[in-house]
Amino acid sequence: MIGRLSRTGALLRRLHADRGGTTLIEFAIVAPVLLLMVMGLFDMAHTQYSSSVLHGAMQKAGRDLTLENANSQQESIDQRVTDQITTVMPAGTTIELEKLSFFEFADVSEPEEFTDLNSDSICNNNEPYIDANENGSWDEDRGRDGIGGARDVVLYTATVTYPRLFPMYGMAGLSDTVTLEASTVLRNQPFDEQNDRVTTPGNCT
Repeated sequence: MIGRLSRTGALLRRLHADRGGTTLIEFAIVAPVLLLMVMGLFDMAHTQYSSSVLHGAMQKAGRDLTLENANSQQESIDQRVTDQITTVMPAGTTIELEKLSFFEFADVSEPEEFTDLNSDSICNNNEPYIDANENGSWDEDRGRDGIGGARDVVLYTATVTYPRLFPMYGMAGLSDTVTLEASTVLRNQPFDEQNDRVTTPGNCT
């Protein structure tokens, strides 16, 4: 009995002094944090690069859209933007392109004007408004679909959504997708007189 206890004590002392496998245990503790940092850096770098490509494509497309023949070239311009963006994006990427025209730069992304009779900052209760985009309802953005005509201001926006390249989003509490957005605002060339925009008064519901 005493001999067994002695042997057990000696075994425990040897195990306590044994440092074999320490590195493996330490690596198992550090590895998740290290991998998260490495994948996070790659993910950030890809996002920044993709954003640069997107903004570059939008600037070129915006200039092309202001030319006199832009109406007949819209599809090819959109396709060039799509092709340039997809070269740096993973499979499953969605690209949404939107073109809105305005009479002046000051109109860009502005809501349609309305008379706030009840002072609640909401267009409601049959309050009168100016239907600047002629779509029959009050909007928070007065832009009209399309690129408009001569001298009109064009807001061209691209929204890109793609799945993250690295499976680190769960560990970092991030979304599994990334959304990038880029816009450019330019005035159409003065190839003709600018059409006066006919606006229709309406009433908010």
